[in-house]
Amino acid sequence: MKKNTGAQLAMKKITALILLAALVLTLSACGRKSADPVTASAAPESAAPQESAVTQDPVNSDTAAAAAETTAPKTDASPTEKAAPLVYFTSDISPEGLQAVYGALNWTPSGKLAVKVSTGEPPASNYLRADLIGPLVQSLNGTIVECNTAYGGSRSSSAMHLQVAADHGFTSFADFDLMDEEGEVQWPVTGGTRLEHAVVGSHAENYSDWLILSHFKGHAMAGFGGAIKNVGIGMSSPSGKVYVHSAGTRTSGSIMHSDQDAWLEAMAEMVTAVRDHVGPEHIVYINVMNRLSVDCDCDGNPAEPDIHDIGILASTDPVALDQACVDLVWQAEGNESLVRRIESRDGLHTLQYAEQIGLGSRTYTLQNLDG
Repeated sequence: MKKNTGAQLAMKKITALILLAALVLTLSACGRKSADPVTASAAPESAAPQESAVTQDPVNSDTAAAAAETTAPKTDASPTEKAAPLVYFTSDISPEGLQAVYGALNWTPSGKLAVKVSTGEPPASNYLRADLIGPLVQSLNGTIVECNTAYGGSRSSSAMHLQVAADHGFTSFADFDLMDEEGEVQWPVTGGTRLEHAVVGSHAENYSDWLILSHFKGHAMAGFGGAIKNVGIGMSSPSGKVYVHSAGTRTSGSIMHSDQDAWLEAMAEMVTAVRDHVGPEHIVYINVMNRLSVDCDCDGNPAEPDIHDIGILASTDPVALDQACVDLVWQAEGNESLVRRIESRDGLHTLQYAEQIGLGSRTYTLQNLDG
């Protein structure tokens, strides 16, 4: 009987130790950050995702891996709720790859098309090159559009900016329009807490349809720049840029602001004004993930990238598109410097707030076009 009691006690101790070890491992796992927010099968020089995947709040989420295994978000969605927006991906960073992701959108301009790009600050910024984007823009009979900057540099006046556009090849394949060359107009922000309106170049009124063609990369102020920044800052006139950067507190002076989250929220609100003014059916978004420096194309001497080129993504939802790009950065090899840049500027807050105000969804379905 004593032997049996001793064995039972020993077994209880072993069981307790096993349960304690399991608890420690569980708590440790809950405290870790997710380094692989979207499941992907990476090529040696690519972070190509699986054919389809969904993510919802993927960064620092322990449920990201499970969410990526299905093409429907893990929610108690009713039949009336919208399906997750599609984001199309190709690892082919070429004119043909760009045409492929655009074609996947199944979208055709109904009228005059503006193609919003960043012309890039001289002498060595990572703007999208003419030989990459030219064939698509020409096939759509699009006009390249931009606005002057609010921080000085070589693009703060129309004369200098037009010269930069020519030097960087944008005038060689399409008409080029500095939208604020003849003034600015205000488009209302509905329900904003930071902005009452967006201030855009007056020529923006001349276009019925918009292709937001962005180079995804880091950014010294926003953490990262993609579709939302290309609209929220890029389409703003110089005074509109100050208005966004100051979270709606002024339209002249410095673009620096003490409340980081406030101006990121203002940037998202500005994009809602553009979407509402032109109509969501008249605007689509493409991000090119090459030359992934921590620095923006407004930096004429950016840091060299630590991440290999990833691909081209497209969507009708700017939040889903930028979120998908962030997720690919989070899983990419050599991502430490860019992740630090994004986190140190609270860049993810832009996406969180943009979803909160209805600009788009951080849950998306990713479709790989590479086959």
